[in-house]
Amino acid sequence: MFEKTLLFDLDGTLIDSTEAILQGFEYAFKELHTLAPTRETISDLIGYPLDIMFEKLGVTKADVSAYVLAYKKEYERIYLDMTTLLPEVKEALMLASSFADLGVVTTKTSRLSINLLKHLEVFKFFKAVVGREDVSEPKPSAMPINKALELLKKDKNNAFMIGDTHLDIQAALNAHITPLSVCCGYESKESLEKLCENIFKNAYEAVKFAKNY
Repeated sequence: MFEKTLLFDLDGTLIDSTEAILQGFEYAFKELHTLAPTRETISDLIGYPLDIMFEKLGVTKADVSAYVLAYKKEYERIYLDMTTLLPEVKEALMLASSFADLGVVTTKTSRLSINLLKHLEVFKFFKAVVGREDVSEPKPSAMPINKALELLKKDKNNAFMIGDTHLDIQAALNAHITPLSVCCGYESKESLEKLCENIFKNAYEAVKFAKNY
């Protein structure tokens, strides 16, 4: 067990699954005979759990579960073929695993996350995966981070959360661990700078910083 702990978000931090997500949303709106929002509008919400995304896109609470089911039907058909690692992620994880215990904290389900990590041949680097179904409150709550630390049997000293949105930063702050932000994902650098002073080009640069922190 290492002194340091690195927790990673998935979408926009380690993986690019944008096209699969967008197609899943477009399929759901088509299936339920509703005009789909623009791709830009959907992309701006990636990072939130699916139910919250659909609500923010104007779906009523009563109808959200039907949209989520339709989305999952399409997403699970295409997600493995349409997801790739972001640049330098393999190098980031190789370096990170040399000095820290690693976990994933995501608003995807842990089942799909594990499938993806195995498909992309990086699951071996992680000792814990916390997904949406593993906690009652998603990011920005501290709960997913606390759950990951519990699974890793680690405390909050020398623990970092690496992510691409304000949800990741706020979750880290709420959990009293150090947020490291990357601007290779779904939120602008200007937006991230309002909450986090440590902002990097990608996960590899963030990991290098954590190593020397």
